[in-house]
Amino acid sequence: MNKNDLIGTVAETAGLSKGDAASAVEAVFDSITKALKNGDEVRLVGFGTFTVARRKASTGRNPRTGEPMTIKASNQPKFKAGKGLKDSVN
Repeated sequence: MNKNDLIGTVAETAGLSKGDAASAVEAVFDSITKALKNGDEVRLVGFGTFTVARRKASTGRNPRTGEPMTIKASNQPKFKAGKGLKDSVN
């Protein structure tokens, strides 16, 4: 399922127009993104938790030349599925 499929499903399930559903889906994505940028955790009970993990700087190798290179520290978004989602999938 891609974003357009999700919008179509939300529109059909909620009885909204595709434009309204697209706005709703975008608003949810934007809200989650803003919360993660602020360092907040987004917990959706029964669905899962979005968090940000700090990744340390490390040393890697350039696959073409084999010479060592430094990989910068970065923030990585993480998602952990909740019990309700796990149970419905299994």
